[in-house]
Amino acid sequence: MTLFYSPELTEQKEFILSRDESHHAIRVLRLEAGSQIILVNGRGGWFPSTITHPDPKGCRVQVDERVEGFGKPSYHLHIAIAPTKQSERFEWFLEKATEIGLSEVTPLICERSERKDIKTERLMRVAIAAMKQSVKAFHPDIHEPTPFGRFIGQAFTGSKAIAHCTDGEKQWLDQVERESRTITLLIGPEGDFSPKEIKEALDHGFTPITLGNSRLRTETAGVVATQTVAWIFR
Repeated sequence: MTLFYSPELTEQKEFILSRDESHHAIRVLRLEAGSQIILVNGRGGWFPSTITHPDPKGCRVQVDERVEGFGKPSYHLHIAIAPTKQSERFEWFLEKATEIGLSEVTPLICERSERKDIKTERLMRVAIAAMKQSVKAFHPDIHEPTPFGRFIGQAFTGSKAIAHCTDGEKQWLDQVERESRTITLLIGPEGDFSPKEIKEALDHGFTPITLGNSRLRTETAGVVATQTVAWIFR
């Protein structure tokens, strides 16, 4: 099963793949006229198709079937997570979280953030590749980096939680969210959230949660949280 990303595809009966996807299909995979492929648009569209004109600069396909909402998750998870010092670690988190099931991600700029320059276009490429690799039709929405104070001041639906390392009473994720199946989760930088940020989050209604007894790296915490939510709503 070979997936190709076609975000513009909606109701067309015929479609021309992007130059990059055309090159991959014809030059790399050496597909020919009559080859069966799957097009996905990242929003749940799943389109079994047939190559009709194998041009490496603009491969034309015939859309044979349309399936909307393919593999739609039963929950909505938005993780706002501080960028890691090494960009590769943040990309690793995004790749694995996309494979598991993530709805939105916001790079969260905190007081202790060591990295603030984030290339969202590159992150989207990582998410698209992970979507295709894991045979999904959805990829997460990737938002621009947002300062902590601005982010927590937004209006959110569902539950809101913050994972931090400071001592205090905390809940498990399955205690926080059950009914709405919608959760926004804050994960801090390597040095954790500052005491001021933790207080501000609690004042804005975020519930403190624990991801276990181990102190986790930022990117590991993101993956653990994603898998935990997927398990809760399995």
